Amino acid sequence: MLGPPYERQTIDLGADDEGPVVATLVRRRAERPTGRAVLYVHGFVDYFFQTHLADFFAERGWDFYALDLRKYGRSLLPGQTPNFCRDISDYFPELDAAAEIIRKDDGHDTLLAMGHSTGGLIISLWADARRDAGTVDGLVLNSPFFDLNAPWAVRRPIAAAASRLGRRAPHRILPFGLGTVYGQSLHADHRGEWTYDLAWKPLAGFPVRAGWLNAIRTGQRRLRAGLDIQVPVLLACSTRSFRGTKWHDNASLADAVLDVEHMVRYAPRLGRHVTLARFDGGLHDLTLSGPAVRRKVFDEVGRWAEAFLAAGPTAPANPASTTDEPGLPESRRPTADRAGATTVSD
Repeated sequence: MLGPPYERQTIDLGADDEGPVVATLVRRRAERPTGRAVLYVHGFVDYFFQTHLADFFAERGWDFYALDLRKYGRSLLPGQTPNFCRDISDYFPELDAAAEIIRKDDGHDTLLAMGHSTGGLIISLWADARRDAGTVDGLVLNSPFFDLNAPWAVRRPIAAAASRLGRRAPHRILPFGLGTVYGQSLHADHRGEWTYDLAWKPLAGFPVRAGWLNAIRTGQRRLRAGLDIQVPVLLACSTRSFRGTKWHDNASLADAVLDVEHMVRYAPRLGRHVTLARFDGGLHDLTLSGPAVRRKVFDEVGRWAEAFLAAGPTAPANPASTTDEPGLPESRRPTADRAGATTVSD
């Protein structure tokens, strides 16, 4: 998909009621490694394609890893329901496996977890559940999904219905979705600048199913009740949300998916050390915002990492770059993972 220097490793997760289940760990090694690594987790209706994000970290000596969760992107197998889960903790096994590969197999001593949207909710709950294990050293949350983007009078009955249906008919499709505005703001065939696989990240998203929504609402309630994440957290989001259902130019300067005030409101409930950064003109995925905004986002992430993880820059950033870098020297290419499965070029 991306070519050298990107590699992928399949993580076998056994089987569920739809058959075999896998996750996929994508890796881009730094030319001058520092023993530090970042693990990136995508959002809902998403997968890893943001090579400029990997470039940013690699230029600073961080080995970059991205996890396509079960039933997303590279991990979606025939016959599976895309992007479906019954509980947020369903994703913990692949996160645990990825962290073990990064720390034990590849020998990194610092691990930063970075999650976008639903990925931000997932890694927050995972970091809290693993707080005594020292699994991660810091979190970066890019527009995390802490609540539904709807008034309370609407959220409450939705939550009740999702709870009932999620147990009785988890695959029931609910009568609402993401819409196309955000997708239009991103994809180069419409009003954006990015090229990605529309089969894995459709413009209007995948159907929202009752079991998935129940899992999300349960996880959000757990988070809003208060977590105890022990490591520093950077929560980044836009300064405003766009609420329209039809295209307007304002959608290219705001979060067109979630209510950013929910993120700000619940940030203190993550733990005792949370930094909040807001970006005027930022999109829902801040790293896909316009060049000037994403440059500010990368600068802030770099400063925060230097301050709290003792991870200063080793080379200038180029966040506007979207091209693949040259391949790794043959001597640095891995041959096999701990289970004996060959790591292959992505």
